[in-house]
Amino acid sequence: MLYGYGGNNLWIDLNTQSYKTSPTDEFMAEKYLGGRGFTAYLEYTHTKPGIKPLSEENHLYIASGPLSGSLVTGAGKVEIGAKSPLTGGYGDSNMGGHIASEMKFAGYDLITLKGNSEKPTVILIDNDKVTFQDASHLWGKGALESEALLKKQFGEDYQFMVIGPAGENLIRFACINHDFGRQAGRAGMGTLMGYKKVKAIGIKGSKGFPLKDPVRVLELGKKMYTDTRNKPGYQYWTDYGTPGVVRWVNENAAFPTKNFSTSFMEGYENLVGEVMREKIVVTDKGCFGCPTPCGKYSHVVLGEKDVYVEGPEYETIALLGGNLLLKDIKEVAYLNYVLDNLGLDTISGGNVLAFAVEALEKGVIKESDIGRKVSWGDVEGLAHLSEMIARKQGIGELLAMGVKEASRVLGGGSQDYAMEIKGMEISGYESRYAPAMMLSYMTADVGGHHNRSWAVTYDVQKGRDRLEGKAKRVIELQHIRPLFDALGVCRLQWVEIGLTLEHYSPLFEAITGKEYSWDHLLRISERIWNLTRAYWFRELPGFGRGWDWPPKRWYAEPIPDGPARGQFISEDKLNYLLDDYYALRGWNKEGLPSVDKLKELELDFVVEDLKKRGFYQD
Repeated sequence: MLYGYGGNNLWIDLNTQSYKTSPTDEFMAEKYLGGRGFTAYLEYTHTKPGIKPLSEENHLYIASGPLSGSLVTGAGKVEIGAKSPLTGGYGDSNMGGHIASEMKFAGYDLITLKGNSEKPTVILIDNDKVTFQDASHLWGKGALESEALLKKQFGEDYQFMVIGPAGENLIRFACINHDFGRQAGRAGMGTLMGYKKVKAIGIKGSKGFPLKDPVRVLELGKKMYTDTRNKPGYQYWTDYGTPGVVRWVNENAAFPTKNFSTSFMEGYENLVGEVMREKIVVTDKGCFGCPTPCGKYSHVVLGEKDVYVEGPEYETIALLGGNLLLKDIKEVAYLNYVLDNLGLDTISGGNVLAFAVEALEKGVIKESDIGRKVSWGDVEGLAHLSEMIARKQGIGELLAMGVKEASRVLGGGSQDYAMEIKGMEISGYESRYAPAMMLSYMTADVGGHHNRSWAVTYDVQKGRDRLEGKAKRVIELQHIRPLFDALGVCRLQWVEIGLTLEHYSPLFEAITGKEYSWDHLLRISERIWNLTRAYWFRELPGFGRGWDWPPKRWYAEPIPDGPARGQFISEDKLNYLLDDYYALRGWNKEGLPSVDKLKELELDFVVEDLKKRGFYQD
């Protein structure tokens, strides 16, 4: 018996609107745990090499983890993975809420969508029963609006994952929405769901799943919750959530401002957590098993606009606030609502909008391309442009491809300020005076995303001019943080509140019966990391060191003002960081994992696959 697991995989064939189940693979559970480990393994082994991201052969994998749905703090994380429609490389996105726990209660550790539906469809999963419902009446409607209609039609007991018009129209950075404010935002997972013509997936479960030692789980779980609530930062994070870091990031000159042209925004005080709570927050909102409800459900009245939205989170404040020079939390929250309802990732969306405004300023895009003037801090114009992107109208069709491809087509020097790495728009930390954070972005295995290694605090603590030791710390974080995504739990209690990591291994053992030390779990995380790196080499001809390079703005333009004025990281320093990182990982100068490293991590099948493709010579 697989303790800690729902016990089944659900395989859905959209071509035939049929389904089958199979027992959860014990090998996968042993070597890859769940969540992100399952999506990475399946993308490499079950998705056909070399396919186009938008093809019916690109399967969409939805995976819970062995700790999901259990008495562990924040045990509500689900991983959604596929070959990325945005980057063409390895893709996954993580989401909180209640989908992961509901999957486990329905008996599933993995749901795989294969093929394409002929017409808009809602998939309903009620324990062992799967039905396919017509979604034509929802096609074209907003994600938030659609979720409310689905709850009314099928019942509040279902937990839904929903796309908006952006996913339907195949915008490359479309997200998947859940629980009126949780998003799997990155890598275009909503795009693939739209390509498969799946408007929504609803899950309802009433089963339990086996625990090896329920009494021990209860004892350790209670201690974990008590320790969380007793931490000094507990009340602050409960009150303000991730917007609580806005002040710290600005004062430490890491706040993306005006398309990352600088690192500090005058007037940021109007975007901090305390102001947000006073002006717009209605109530706190948590995910499954969460003792620290960081979600903030907000009500915004802006002129004739009257909307409710979860958020904004810090990343949204950074990319829709500072990066677009919106200085009123109500305006940021309203634009957050617009993008959520359209089904656009607010991180990529904020980058694309900022890129467009800068290109407009520099004459690379013309006002006639948009049909109206759009400028920094212009919430109405930015909302209008967001609609154009989500519906592929006018210049929106080009911007819908993301900043990498849009800048390639536009030219005119726009590639210098297209803020992306590996094709993914960079998230909310300006890193020209933060080398560890810079390296984190450069080497993240989905592209320019912070959740693999949030190292900016390490830069501040250890010295921002210092390069030595930064690669080592980035690698440590890249094993710890993604491990949470494989286990199916939230990392906030560890990162922000300071809950010690020693809680997790004993709980894992009590739940699964597997005597895995924390070091053993980290070894599995390292295995997953090397597997995803190998995937990029397999899928993208010419992939290597150049793909880890940041945009020119970050190594050729000193920060023009603010506390970090004059700072930047030169090409020599970037090369030093990459060389150190590759060497510590056991990779070659192009960042290709060595045969010895792959075999050490029991990835012999990857060695054989890459040998056949000419990457290694006997």
